[in-house]
Amino acid sequence: MTLFLTVLINGCILGSVYALVALGLNTQYGVAHILNIAHGEFIILSAFITMTLYAGAGLHPLVALAVAGPIVFAISFVLHRTLYKRVKDMSANIGEFEGNAILVAFGIYFIVQNLMRDKWGSATSGYQFMAFPVRIGPADIAANNLFVLLWAVVICVVYYLFLMRTRTGKAIRAAAQDAGAAALLGVKINTIMALCFAIGGLLAAFAGVLISMKEPFTTVSGMNYTTIAFIVVVLGGLGNVKGAILGGFILGIVGYAVSTYDTGMMFAVFYLIVLVLLIVRPKGLLGR
Repeated sequence: MTLFLTVLINGCILGSVYALVALGLNTQYGVAHILNIAHGEFIILSAFITMTLYAGAGLHPLVALAVAGPIVFAISFVLHRTLYKRVKDMSANIGEFEGNAILVAFGIYFIVQNLMRDKWGSATSGYQFMAFPVRIGPADIAANNLFVLLWAVVICVVYYLFLMRTRTGKAIRAAAQDAGAAALLGVKINTIMALCFAIGGLLAAFAGVLISMKEPFTTVSGMNYTTIAFIVVVLGGLGNVKGAILGGFILGIVGYAVSTYDTGMMFAVFYLIVLVLLIVRPKGLLGR
């Protein structure tokens, strides 16, 4: 019972982070049609910003949400309105644009990673935050993990409500379903695409802040989170917010359960899940 409860709670904690990581990539690819290979680098950049603010200036890690978030949002918005818009204008069709956008993302990936290495080095980094256990039934759960779970769920819920209840959210959903029809109805597609890419960056930044509170990281950790985001998006269904959240929690619980017995097998199991899903249900659990 203790093992079951520990796996369930820690799996949900891990899954909440995976869901947040995947929501950003889902928004960027599902709406803006950019498979952002550099997604994880902005997660790690935000983690380093959080560590610097906490260890260097003594600020609470949550303050980084209001610092790293706007920084990555602004960088992502500018990147889309300059580099990606230029690439899109030069591409003959959406398929060609997606291929060219991946090449651009690889360039950004290497640039950001090397800039982080020059600034913070290549050693493993991290800090101690709320490092004490909390008793939940027969299980002891780290307080920082519970704190991360709370904030990850809050951010996911707020983002979902933003998409469902606001005028901008409706425009984003319309652009995701049919950009041409949305443009005919008055939606400024170029602005919405740039906004979606920036929102994806913002969610990545929020994920990086939360990740820094619970586990160590390095300047080369980003690709792991990008890979996880890809897997969650495939699992839940491309462009589906509920699917990304559900897929994140499923992957988190499965991943923690597997790592309890063999940490090295976690990604192997993740890839196996994707392979099976692509055969059985290619559109994902909630994809249509």
